[in-house]
Amino acid sequence: MKIFVRERVKATDGDRRPKYRVVGVQGGDLTIKVKRIRKCELKQIAEQTGYEIVYLERDGKGGEGKRTQPVEA
Repeated sequence: MKIFVRERVKATDGDRRPKYRVVGVQGGDLTIKVKRIRKCELKQIAEQTGYEIVYLERDGKGGEGKRTQPVEA
């Protein structure tokens, strides 16, 4: 059972806002009802449920998924 998370794009050190976003959960009956979560909260959830936390790597480019302007005819 795993919890997949990634760092938020606009999160920085000392930001005082949650730095991680849950991408998905594999196995079990766990439901996470927040958009953003702190690392200490993730660790507590993992300890209580026996889940493993998987930190997804970013490509560093940030170009994937961006909307492009429509081409006018």
